[in-house]
Amino acid sequence: MAVRLVDVAAHAGVSMKTVSNVVNDHPHVSATMRAKVQQAIDELGYRPNLSARQLVTGRTGVIAIALPHLDVPYFAELCSAVAHQAKSLGLRAMIEQTMGEEDQERAVLSERELGLVDGVIFHPVAVRIAELGLRPDFPLVLVGETPPPDSVDHVMIDNETAAADAVRSLLRSGRTRIGYLSRPRTSKVASVERRHAGYRAGHRGSPAKMDPKLFLATQGFRSGDGEAAVAAAWDAGMRFDGLLCHDDSLAIGAIRALTARGVRIPEDVAIIGWDDDRVSAHTVPSLTSVSPDKAEVARLAVAMLEERIAGFSGPGRHRTAPARLVQRESTPPLPA
Repeated sequence: MAVRLVDVAAHAGVSMKTVSNVVNDHPHVSATMRAKVQQAIDELGYRPNLSARQLVTGRTGVIAIALPHLDVPYFAELCSAVAHQAKSLGLRAMIEQTMGEEDQERAVLSERELGLVDGVIFHPVAVRIAELGLRPDFPLVLVGETPPPDSVDHVMIDNETAAADAVRSLLRSGRTRIGYLSRPRTSKVASVERRHAGYRAGHRGSPAKMDPKLFLATQGFRSGDGEAAVAAAWDAGMRFDGLLCHDDSLAIGAIRALTARGVRIPEDVAIIGWDDDRVSAHTVPSLTSVSPDKAEVARLAVAMLEERIAGFSGPGRHRTAPARLVQRESTPPLPA
């Protein structure tokens, strides 16, 4: 039989109200009493009845984070950061993979309406953004580069500035022909255009003019896509001495294609990735990468969502998390 609240109270020798206060993390419970009740909970294996709690509080204690692809390292690491941040606030995080498909994104959003979760952190791809602002009572925080409605909270990094800074670092190291490896700008991924804009901005004011022919279009964001695009461009006679990649997976593919052709990295071509995935420090050569502060993205998103769930109804807040360039072996040391 399932362990009940009354069983925990009897085991700990306290009232059911005291156990309820501990379970619901009421602040006025003394540390000694909290430890006593928690020991009883642990010994009996008690699990709170979420349905009963929801009837009392109107909350499930669960939030959802909905992202397009969980096998993309950046999204996987962001999920982990959100889960840790949610736990620190006494929340559970339910992770949903939408595949960037409209019906899957709508299904995640409907879970809030059905009372299954208290709110959603959402990276949209296919669903129309305008309609997300039509439900002001819907606790929602957007992450990613897609411009949000004015009424919806949003967290992102400054992609354009980060890309421009990456290009300038390549120029400072003496590179004069810098390519950009990414999906075509006509794709639905908002970050493609923002980072391409930063790539263009990074060349402004430099004697090394941007060459539009140095845009290398990929079919996707996998390492194999980057390898195929770079191999085809190099074999066709395209030459560059620096390369900014939309993400680390593409950069790893680029390294493989170039080294297979006898190109030295970074002596002949310097390469910068994006996202600073955990594997980036362990490639050969190790990968210089634009590093978004994923922990700060998670902290901002969860904090704003918690405030919305608690009843905040003000206009949308738009927060920018920091990003920095982590220098490793795939780019030469910068001059002092």
